Amino acid sequence: MEPCARRTLSEWVALRQALWPETPEQDHLSESQAMIWEPEKARAFLARVPGGVAAGFAEAALRHDYVNGCASSPVVFVEGIYVQPAFRKQGLARLLVRAVEEWAVRLGCRELASDTELHNRDSQQMHAALGFEETERVVCFRKLLPGS
Repeated sequence: MEPCARRTLSEWVALRQALWPETPEQDHLSESQAMIWEPEKARAFLARVPGGVAAGFAEAALRHDYVNGCASSPVVFVEGIYVQPAFRKQGLARLLVRAVEEWAVRLGCRELASDTELHNRDSQQMHAALGFEETERVVCFRKLLPGS
């Protein structure tokens, strides 16, 4: 595991694009740069396989607002975790989460949180395998207001 940094920016952005393909690359770039500039608020880690290939990443942010299912504050929240399909089931996600946990402990946090979409069973199974417990399920709503 290694912290994401300027020198790893292109690899990190490529992995972000694989996880969140609907987001423009420029947005990935600016969000990643912001995380590098404010390491006390957010951190990202890369997982490499033999040969040096960046095979996955995890991003986490320190949240001071209420985090669903948590009893303490602040909480480190796993904002995203991704391992390329060819490298899954090799323990990389576990190593990435361990790096995030170590950062959270250094910050004095007592809880680590994350979420996933209701239909993403693979992510739910991964979270359970990594020691997360499900705390609640949420269905979000919106209503457009007149003039919107």
